[in-house]
Amino acid sequence: MDVALIVQTIPQLLNGLALTVLLTTASVVAGSFIAIPLALAGASGSRVISLPVRAYTFVFRGTPLLVQLFLVYYGLGQLEWVRASVAWPILRDPFWCALVAFSLNNSAYTTEILRGGLRAVPPGEIEAAKALGMPLLLRIRRIILPIAFRLSLPAYGNEVILMLKASSLASTITIMELTGTARKIVAQTFAPYEVFVAAALLYLTVTFLFTSVFSLIELRLSKHHRRIDNERKAAEPARLSRELA
Repeated sequence: MDVALIVQTIPQLLNGLALTVLLTTASVVAGSFIAIPLALAGASGSRVISLPVRAYTFVFRGTPLLVQLFLVYYGLGQLEWVRASVAWPILRDPFWCALVAFSLNNSAYTTEILRGGLRAVPPGEIEAAKALGMPLLLRIRRIILPIAFRLSLPAYGNEVILMLKASSLASTITIMELTGTARKIVAQTFAPYEVFVAAALLYLTVTFLFTSVFSLIELRLSKHHRRIDNERKAAEPARLSRELA
């Protein structure tokens, strides 16, 4: 293994890494905006509202992301009404096709993650909000969604990491993100081992950064729970002393 070639290759991959991070971040943000109303609809008690959401998540979670990417990139261009629409200048660009496919796929997984978090919200919290006279939208904004997001955060963090790794599929539709750039350099240097080791190191670096950010967010959101646990632990010796007395 040529370590010098690995070190030399890393700077050449940084432009591709920037595009990977951009594509991942944009897909996650767009997918989250789609997933929040879908999760609320899916967690509702109405089958009329929840069944279309479950059908949507079933389709996008049950088919490979690569197939979805090809359907958007190659399939939409076959439809005359799509080529005649105002969206065609966007949909003929590989980056936007990848963003659409990744966002829809990410929103399906995020919907199920948030739906599980919504169902795990303690009913007592909701009843207390109702007793205070909070209207439904205010309960959702101030009580239900914050608790559901905190409960869903570990699984959501894993989904973001999976989306980062799945972004490598964009190289199949000519996007020069990190994997696409690595394949281009391999064609020039004929050194696949060293080049892909360099790409893997960059993926690991970004994964570590994303994981650290989610760990910090989770730590911050659970701060009040740790304070309550510490207060309980501090009060435990006094309680035992009273019981023994």
